[in-house]
Amino acid sequence: MRTIDFRDSRPLYEQIIAQIQQEIRSGILLEGDQIPSVREMASSLSINPNTIQRAYRELENSGWIISVPGKGSFVCQPKNSDSSEKTQLLATFDNAAIALVNIGVSPMELVSRLTHLGGGNHA
Repeated sequence: MRTIDFRDSRPLYEQIIAQIQQEIRSGILLEGDQIPSVREMASSLSINPNTIQRAYRELENSGWIISVPGKGSFVCQPKNSDSSEKTQLLATFDNAAIALVNIGVSPMELVSRLTHLGGGNHA
């Protein structure tokens, strides 16, 4: 069930995008599944339909969904979504690691934290 957290610092449309992407990644939504119409989603979340429209437009532009005029919006597996997301996350990680080292955190402390997080089993 999709929900909106009004205390979240992210814009509402970004929250919707993140939730739909997570549902696709986790297999809740599969390729070819229809997602609720803009009107249905806006009504269920009690937010402006323009916000939903913006989220759907972003999802479509990035290849997560496809809109078929007169039929609705459907899930499609984004091309290279995993590799582009991985690239973005690694860049974010690199920037955070550099900032931490610059304020005095040792590289060994960073390695230790990573080891405790996942033991190196996440690729």
